[in-house]
Amino acid sequence: MDKIRENKVQRFEEFIDCRLKPDLVRAIAERDKVFEQQKVFLDLRRNIENLEKNGVTGLRTLVNLGSEVYMQADVPDTRHIFVDIGLGFHVEFTWSEALEFISRKEERLDRQIEEYTLLIASIKAQIKMVCLESVMIAFCCFFHVTRLES
Repeated sequence: MDKIRENKVQRFEEFIDCRLKPDLVRAIAERDKVFEQQKVFLDLRRNIENLEKNGVTGLRTLVNLGSEVYMQADVPDTRHIFVDIGLGFHVEFTWSEALEFISRKEERLDRQIEEYTLLIASIKAQIKMVCLESVMIAFCCFFHVTRLES
């Protein structure tokens, strides 16, 4: 393969390794974070629905203080709960308000997951296109050299 084509193939490989693959890893990691948030809100929804269904107004539970150290906690009134709405802010909601907030949050998270999935598919397609282009350059060079030899 002549130097120009070798150089092109090498630049394509560097572009894949230095740009596209890190972008793909980052997009997958961001989507995974959104999946985790989605799971947290799904668990919260289930807990609130169980509290409503069972008519629980008081609760005794264990609270993780950190480093797997737990403390017993008594919640005398479970009709109001504090929900982390992001950026370190917590808002006091009734059960119905919390369920409404969770529904809207889940819709937003679903949209984010869809956007990240499309971005991931786009990056994978770009990687395939660059690889295909690299193979085509190498093939054309090989075909050209083979033709000259015959």
